[in-house]
Amino acid sequence: MNKYLENLNRIEFVVTMACTGRCIHCSEGEHKSSGKHIDGDIAVQAVIDICNNYDIKSLMTFGGEPLIYPEVVCNIHKTAKEMNIKDRAIITNGFFSKDKERVREVAQMLSYSGVQKVLLSVDSFHQETIPLDIVKYFAMCIKESGVEIKLNPAWLVSKEDDNEYNKKTKKIISEFEDLNIPQAKGNVIFPNGNAVKYLSDYFDKNKEYINPYEENPIDVRTISFSENGDVLNGNIYEKSIMEIIEEYKV
Repeated sequence: MNKYLENLNRIEFVVTMACTGRCIHCSEGEHKSSGKHIDGDIAVQAVIDICNNYDIKSLMTFGGEPLIYPEVVCNIHKTAKEMNIKDRAIITNGFFSKDKERVREVAQMLSYSGVQKVLLSVDSFHQETIPLDIVKYFAMCIKESGVEIKLNPAWLVSKEDDNEYNKKTKKIISEFEDLNIPQAKGNVIFPNGNAVKYLSDYFDKNKEYINPYEENPIDVRTISFSENGDVLNGNIYEKSIMEIIEEYKV
């Protein structure tokens, strides 16, 4: 076993960088690689191989907007359930189709595939370009399907800061009160990508910000797959995930 991955316990997939939103806070910038998505069959095999060698506790899919490719998402989560990964979640903005029948169908697909939790990105940034009504309909469908759902807003500076973006976010969250959907912790926006371009006035230029999602390269707990197959220092379209793990060096 590679000494740098002895404590590996989580798998993440960026299903695609394509997105239905154009958020000014997005750490990934303008999503110029949109149109690509991870190969579902190869992703599934990677989950199986990792779980056969490590005790994986959680798996998450996100993007971009992962539900542009719901079949890929569901195949990954179905496999995660079969491999006894206990915590299986997806982050989505809830806007992948305007067709309500398709929205309900995808909500049922997520339920059948074994997704345990949906973290729904709703805030002043997403709702600048994403219609709230269809997102709210998706949330209702998820709740009816029996899958746990939580609102997952992005906060600027901090949740407590009284800036105009946070005020709008709190108003948007209030639109979900009739559905009784709880609110997750959410996240505080990190200065990267679009956030630096459009929200630089809100960041302290004399402060060194630490990326909360950055892995310790000598103690990798989470293995993260990009939409193009990149992972660690390799690519699963070129080598098996176990080969990549065995060859990983700092």
